[in-house]
Amino acid sequence: MAKDDQSSSKGLSRSWAILGIVYAAFFYWYTSFGGPLTDEEIAHFTKVLASAPDMSAHSERWIHFMESDTGDDFAMWNAVDLFDTPRQVEGVEPGETSEDVVNRYSEPFFARALRRASHPVMGGAAANTAIDIWGIEGGADWDMGLLVRYRSRRDIMEMIEELSRSGSEIHSFKVAAVEKTIAFPLDPWAQAGDPRLLLAMIFTLLGLASQLRHNARTQAPDFV
Repeated sequence: MAKDDQSSSKGLSRSWAILGIVYAAFFYWYTSFGGPLTDEEIAHFTKVLASAPDMSAHSERWIHFMESDTGDDFAMWNAVDLFDTPRQVEGVEPGETSEDVVNRYSEPFFARALRRASHPVMGGAAANTAIDIWGIEGGADWDMGLLVRYRSRRDIMEMIEELSRSGSEIHSFKVAAVEKTIAFPLDPWAQAGDPRLLLAMIFTLLGLASQLRHNARTQAPDFV
């Protein structure tokens, strides 16, 4: 029985160690440790914005966004109103809906985002026109809303640079499908369902379950 107890104890310790290592790896990947963007990085990304025709018109806003970096993760709230029929730009097939076309932008965009621990937090279709609105012309009608979490401002700027260098034309699909949109960052921000907290709770429960099974085996009476 002693050998079984020793083997069980080693297995339990190994289980806790594996859970700890996996959680530490996830926490390191999901959390930004790079600090705020440096002056050199801001100067570099400013050049990237200037070379991207779709971004250069709003470069001042992006520069302020970089200069006010906190180094933490942030969320971007997006309100989107789609065209009834998408614009017929290159790559848009006859008969495609605006939803089809905007997905051709969002799917490759979020594929890049996920590699940087950035992802949608919540989203949904508009249930009504805006109920509370003032000071905005034409801001009553929206089709959907989406809240996206980004690991850092550095990550989103690197994504913009990647798309610019790749020569990807996916932004044209967004222009073809979206009639109007408002996007603004939230920082500081918080969410009750932070994956780091949820994973810590799940792994703790798994570890405690292993501990209980171990205790039940070692405390069982030996009738042999």
